[in-house]
Amino acid sequence: MPHAMKILVLHGPNLNLFGRREPHIYGTTTLAEINARLEKLAVELGVELETIQSNHEGHLVDFLHSNIDLASGALVNPAGLTQHGVPLHDAIKAMPFPVFEIHMSNIAARESWRAHSIISPAVRGTIQGLGPHSYLAGLRALVEIQREAMT
Repeated sequence: MPHAMKILVLHGPNLNLFGRREPHIYGTTTLAEINARLEKLAVELGVELETIQSNHEGHLVDFLHSNIDLASGALVNPAGLTQHGVPLHDAIKAMPFPVFEIHMSNIAARESWRAHSIISPAVRGTIQGLGPHSYLAGLRALVEIQREAMT
């Protein structure tokens, strides 16, 4: 029996504060609740998830590197690295699998400096503005795209 498709989920700096940090923007859903929803959906889709949250860009880059030959795709919420995460951008470009950029808020509708993402040119697609549903939509789309590619 083939191994389950492995999808990485990377949560960037300060996302461990979801539910507490600016709830008028990000809502009251915690990171643990987001991960639980993703795990539930992963079971439904028959895929394996591996998640990480780090406030350090190098940890996220190392996580991608260590999974370069093991994963089928990744969801990345770069958070504060969206505008300045050159090493993360470069690591994403090196991955042989599709990566989606995820944002809970619509970054284009916020402060002008948030609207520019240096991560976007490195990813297959961006899903934003849907709150926790951005992650779920990303997981569904990523799995569907990878399954289509396998047929």
